Amino acid sequence: MANLQSSATTGKEPGLRHPSNGKTIYHRPLNRSKTAELSQASFAYLFGEMVTYAQRRVKGIQELEQRLNVQGHSIGLKLLDLLIHREPARAQLRPLTIIALLHFIKQNVWQHLFGRQADRLEKSANAETPEEYMIIDNEPLVNQYISVPKEMSQLNCAAFVAGIVEGVCDGADFPARVTAHTVGEGEMWPGKTVFLVKFRSEVLEREGFLGKT
Repeated sequence: MANLQSSATTGKEPGLRHPSNGKTIYHRPLNRSKTAELSQASFAYLFGEMVTYAQRRVKGIQELEQRLNVQGHSIGLKLLDLLIHREPARAQLRPLTIIALLHFIKQNVWQHLFGRQADRLEKSANAETPEEYMIIDNEPLVNQYISVPKEMSQLNCAAFVAGIVEGVCDGADFPARVTAHTVGEGEMWPGKTVFLVKFRSEVLEREGFLGKT
């Protein structure tokens, strides 16, 4: 008969084992290759298939971008928890302000997804739109291998990344609408993209309340 010992006898807590170095399965890279990176060729193929799937039976560019946004949203929700969990225990705190959240996205999220930070973070200069912020990427990786026909020249497949950002915002309890807009700058940055983040009114109300305390 097997010798069964209770947790009270062994002095160990049942359930997930925690290594002495504090790192769990959530700290391990998904790819265990030498560089722990996904090749751009593999990424380009997978993302191209995602765009093809989203393009089925759509009525226009807006609907296609919305489908890409939805695909990214669920990733953003899970990515927030993963990245926070990977922080040292003393730093495992969710962002508490809009600026803290946006810096987390610009630095941590972009670094995790693309191996670098986003290029710039700006706040709307229009006093009538205090809820608008912009994350700027001069050369979005998701657009580098997508061939867009002339009749769909307004399409920006970075709507998928906008969905990830929106998911992170929603998961952090900063509900927002995020869209991707091409603002190319000549030959140097033809695919430059602005991710426009529009926070809901209750987020600004909470921000104002916290600023008074």
